[in-house]
Amino acid sequence: MWNEISNTKLLVSRNNPTPTQSLLIFDFPTLIDKIKHKNAWANGDLDTIILVKTPTKQIVLTALHGGTEIKSFQSNESINFQIIEGRMRFHTRKESVNLDKGQLLTLQEKIKYRLTTDEETVLLLTITSSAIQLSEN
Repeated sequence: MWNEISNTKLLVSRNNPTPTQSLLIFDFPTLIDKIKHKNAWANGDLDTIILVKTPTKQIVLTALHGGTEIKSFQSNESINFQIIEGRMRFHTRKESVNLDKGQLLTLQEKIKYRLTTDEETVLLLTITSSAIQLSEN
C-alpha cells in the first residue's frame, strides 16, 4: 500500500514512512498505471512522479506521449535517463542516439539537449547534484 505525501507526489511504502529510510521499494507497473489514469495524461500532457527527493538526489518517473519534444539544459548535475517502456531519441549539438527499453544514458557535464519520442515512453530520471560529486572526489 502506498501513501502520497505532500504536493511533491513522493511515494513511500507504509512500512517505510519517511524518505530517509535505507530501503524504498517502487513498483513500476503500478506507478505507470497510476500515471496513465490521471487527467493530465488523458489531456495529452507528460506526467511525473517524484520517487526520491533529497538535497543531493532526485529520482523521477516520467511518462511521455508519442510526438513529445523536450528541450533542456543540464546545469551542474549528473543525469541518468533509463528507459522503462518505449523509446526516445536523445539529441545534442554533436550527436543523436536512440534509447530503447532497458537502456541507460548518463550525462556528466553541462550540455544542451533535446529529447523526442515517437511512441509512449516511460523513463526514470536520476539527477545527482554537483555537491555530492565533489564530496566523492
